[in-house]
Amino acid sequence: MKRLRFTEEQIIGILKEQEAGAKTADICRKHGISDATFYKYKAKYGGMDVSDARKLKALEDENAKLKKLLTESMLDNAILKDVASKNVWSASVQGSRHRR
Repeated sequence: MKRLRFTEEQIIGILKEQEAGAKTADICRKHGISDATFYKYKAKYGGMDVSDARKLKALEDENAKLKKLLTESMLDNAILKDVASKNVWSASVQGSRHRR
């Protein structure tokens, strides 16, 4: 996962500077970010407080964990189905051999 150069708190501080009336180009130059990066930050963190950003981060982390658990569960389920289908097939073949 890509590491952010700025923390959520720093990003919100940068956005607050622009809300206070500073020009976007000046802020981008000061912090060494592109206009596109600034507007990406604004789309994600615009109107948030630091506590909101922390809650968002916690929810994103929990969501990632849940997705990983779901993926592992689906993989286990697929493996069990595969094994069960092979056992049913081999049992039916063995059963037909014993009937003769």
